[in-house]
Amino acid sequence: MKYLAWCALTALFFGTAFVQAERMQRASLKSVERTFDDRLQRLTGDPFELLGNTRGVYLDGYGAVFTSEVNLIVSPTINPFRLKLTKEETEAVHERKLKKLSVLKQDMQEILLSASASLSDMPPTQTIVVAVTLFNYNYEITTGLPGQIVMRGERQKLLDVHAGRSSKSALPGVISVEEI
Repeated sequence: MKYLAWCALTALFFGTAFVQAERMQRASLKSVERTFDDRLQRLTGDPFELLGNTRGVYLDGYGAVFTSEVNLIVSPTINPFRLKLTKEETEAVHERKLKKLSVLKQDMQEILLSASASLSDMPPTQTIVVAVTLFNYNYEITTGLPGQIVMRGERQKLLDVHAGRSSKSALPGVISVEEI
Protein backbone atom coordinates (compact mmCIF):
# COMPACT_ATOMS: atom_id res chain seq x y z
CA MET A 1 0.00 0.00 0.00
CA LYS A 2 2.81 2.40 0.87
CA TYR A 3 4.45 1.52 -2.44
CA LEU A 4 1.29 2.45 -4.38
CA ALA A 5 0.97 5.72 -2.51
CA TRP A 6 4.62 6.52 -3.20
CA CYS A 7 4.16 5.72 -6.92
CA ALA A 8 1.04 7.89 -7.09
CA LEU A 9 2.80 10.84 -5.43
CA THR A 10 5.85 10.42 -7.67
CA ALA A 11 3.66 10.33 -10.79
CA LEU A 12 1.75 13.39 -9.57
CA PHE A 13 4.98 15.28 -8.87
CA PHE A 14 6.61 14.46 -12.21
CA GLY A 15 3.36 15.00 -14.09
CA THR A 16 3.02 18.47 -12.54
CA ALA A 17 6.65 19.28 -13.29
CA PHE A 18 6.15 18.21 -16.90
CA VAL A 19 3.04 20.37 -17.26
CA GLN A 20 4.93 23.32 -15.73
CA ALA A 21 7.80 22.91 -18.21
CA GLU A 22 5.43 22.60 -21.16
CA ARG A 23 3.41 25.68 -20.23
CA MET A 24 5.63 28.23 -22.00
CA GLN A 25 5.89 27.60 -25.74
CA ARG A 26 8.93 28.59 -27.82
CA ALA A 27 6.57 29.91 -30.51
CA SER A 28 5.41 32.62 -28.09
CA LEU A 29 8.98 33.75 -27.52
CA LYS A 30 9.72 33.73 -31.27
CA SER A 31 6.68 35.90 -31.91
CA VAL A 32 7.94 38.57 -29.50
CA GLU A 33 11.47 38.31 -30.96
CA ARG A 34 10.15 38.98 -34.48
CA THR A 35 7.91 41.81 -33.28
CA PHE A 36 10.83 43.53 -31.55
CA ASP A 37 13.12 43.18 -34.59
CA ASP A 38 10.39 44.41 -36.95
CA ARG A 39 9.62 47.39 -34.74
CA LEU A 40 13.27 48.47 -34.62
CA GLN A 41 13.76 48.03 -38.37
CA ARG A 42 10.58 49.72 -39.60
CA LEU A 43 11.60 53.23 -38.70
CA THR A 44 11.94 55.49 -41.68
CA GLY A 45 14.32 58.39 -42.05
CA ASP A 46 16.93 57.58 -39.41
CA PRO A 47 16.56 53.85 -38.60
CA PHE A 48 18.19 51.84 -35.85
CA GLU A 49 20.92 49.45 -36.89
CA LEU A 50 20.01 46.05 -35.50
CA LEU A 51 23.19 44.06 -34.80
CA GLY A 52 21.80 40.52 -34.76
CA ASN A 53 18.39 39.17 -34.00
CA THR A 54 16.58 39.60 -30.70
CA ARG A 55 16.78 36.50 -28.52
CA GLY A 56 14.27 35.45 -25.90
CA VAL A 57 14.56 32.93 -23.14
CA TYR A 58 12.00 31.72 -20.63
CA LEU A 59 13.21 31.24 -17.05
CA ASP A 60 10.80 28.98 -15.20
CA GLY A 61 9.52 30.70 -12.09
CA TYR A 62 10.75 34.13 -13.22
CA GLY A 63 9.50 34.98 -16.69
CA ALA A 64 10.76 35.88 -20.17
CA VAL A 65 13.90 37.84 -21.02
CA PHE A 66 14.55 39.37 -24.45
CA THR A 67 17.94 40.78 -25.44
CA SER A 68 19.14 42.71 -28.45
CA GLU A 69 22.12 44.78 -29.57
CA VAL A 70 21.41 48.01 -31.40
CA ASN A 71 23.29 50.94 -32.85
CA LEU A 72 20.97 53.91 -32.38
CA ILE A 73 21.84 55.16 -35.88
CA VAL A 74 23.69 53.85 -38.89
CA SER A 75 26.98 55.50 -37.98
CA PRO A 76 29.70 56.46 -40.42
CA THR A 77 32.58 54.01 -40.28
CA ILE A 78 36.30 54.48 -40.48
CA ASN A 79 37.81 52.64 -43.43
CA PRO A 80 40.80 52.90 -45.80
CA PHE A 81 39.06 55.69 -47.73
CA ARG A 82 38.01 57.58 -44.61
CA LEU A 83 40.66 57.29 -41.93
CA LYS A 84 39.18 59.79 -39.51
CA LEU A 85 36.00 61.75 -38.78
CA THR A 86 36.11 65.45 -38.11
CA LYS A 87 35.16 66.82 -34.71
CA GLU A 88 31.94 68.22 -36.23
CA GLU A 89 31.01 64.82 -37.72
CA THR A 90 31.66 63.09 -34.39
CA GLU A 91 29.53 65.64 -32.54
CA ALA A 92 26.75 65.27 -35.13
CA VAL A 93 26.72 61.48 -34.62
CA HIS A 94 26.46 62.03 -30.86
CA GLU A 95 23.55 64.47 -31.21
CA ARG A 96 21.66 62.09 -33.51
CA LYS A 97 22.15 59.26 -31.02
CA LEU A 98 20.94 61.35 -28.09
CA LYS A 99 17.76 62.16 -30.03
CA LYS A 100 17.16 58.50 -30.92
CA LEU A 101 17.55 57.33 -27.32
CA SER A 102 14.02 58.42 -26.39
CA VAL A 103 12.62 56.65 -29.49
CA LEU A 104 14.31 53.41 -28.41
CA LYS A 105 12.93 53.70 -24.88
CA GLN A 106 9.42 54.26 -26.25
CA ASP A 107 9.78 51.23 -28.53
CA MET A 108 10.99 49.11 -25.60
CA GLN A 109 7.91 50.11 -23.57
CA GLU A 110 5.63 49.22 -26.46
CA ILE A 111 7.35 45.85 -26.84
CA LEU A 112 6.79 45.10 -23.15
CA LEU A 113 3.11 45.97 -23.51
CA SER A 114 2.56 43.89 -26.63
CA ALA A 115 4.59 40.99 -25.17
CA SER A 116 2.24 40.89 -22.18
CA ALA A 117 -0.57 39.93 -24.57
CA SER A 118 1.54 37.69 -26.83
CA LEU A 119 2.90 35.60 -23.98
CA SER A 120 -0.52 34.28 -23.03
CA ASP A 121 0.93 30.95 -21.86
CA MET A 122 3.11 32.71 -19.25
CA PRO A 123 1.74 33.07 -15.71
CA PRO A 124 0.48 36.62 -15.04
CA THR A 125 2.64 37.15 -11.95
CA GLN A 126 5.88 36.50 -13.83
CA THR A 127 8.17 39.17 -15.25
CA ILE A 128 8.87 40.28 -18.81
CA VAL A 129 12.30 41.84 -19.40
CA VAL A 130 13.61 43.66 -22.46
CA ALA A 131 17.35 44.45 -22.45
CA VAL A 132 19.09 46.37 -25.23
CA THR A 133 22.85 46.76 -25.42
CA LEU A 134 23.86 49.92 -27.27
CA PHE A 135 26.73 49.69 -29.73
CA ASN A 136 29.21 52.52 -30.25
CA TYR A 137 32.34 52.80 -32.37
CA ASN A 138 35.58 53.69 -30.58
CA TYR A 139 35.62 57.20 -32.09
CA GLU A 140 32.15 58.09 -30.79
CA ILE A 141 31.30 60.39 -27.92
CA THR A 142 29.31 58.36 -25.39
CA THR A 143 28.55 61.06 -22.81
CA GLY A 144 24.89 60.81 -21.83
CA LEU A 145 24.44 57.44 -23.56
CA PRO A 146 23.98 54.29 -21.50
CA GLY A 147 25.72 51.10 -22.52
CA GLN A 148 22.59 49.09 -21.84
CA ILE A 149 18.92 49.70 -21.08
CA VAL A 150 16.92 47.12 -19.13
CA MET A 151 13.15 47.42 -18.75
CA ARG A 152 10.99 45.00 -16.82
CA GLY A 153 7.46 44.63 -15.56
CA GLU A 154 5.03 42.09 -14.20
CA ARG A 155 3.01 40.55 -17.03
CA GLN A 156 -0.42 41.21 -15.46
CA LYS A 157 0.28 44.87 -14.77
CA LEU A 158 1.62 45.33 -18.31
CA LEU A 159 -1.41 43.53 -19.69
CA ASP A 160 -3.74 45.83 -17.73
CA VAL A 161 -2.14 48.88 -19.38
CA HIS A 162 -2.11 47.19 -22.80
CA ALA A 163 -5.81 46.28 -22.52
CA GLY A 164 -6.77 49.76 -21.27
CA ARG A 165 -7.75 48.62 -17.75
CA SER A 166 -4.98 50.91 -16.44
CA SER A 167 -3.90 54.24 -17.87
CA LYS A 168 -0.64 54.65 -19.78
CA SER A 169 0.21 57.29 -17.21
CA ALA A 170 0.67 54.37 -14.79
CA LEU A 171 3.63 53.04 -16.82
CA PRO A 172 6.36 54.58 -14.62
CA GLY A 173 4.98 52.51 -11.72
CA VAL A 174 4.58 49.38 -13.85
CA ILE A 175 7.86 49.35 -15.78
CA SER A 176 11.19 49.62 -14.01
CA VAL A 177 14.00 51.07 -16.12
CA GLU A 178 17.68 50.59 -15.46
CA GLU A 179 20.36 52.28 -17.52
CA ILE A 180 23.82 50.82 -17.16
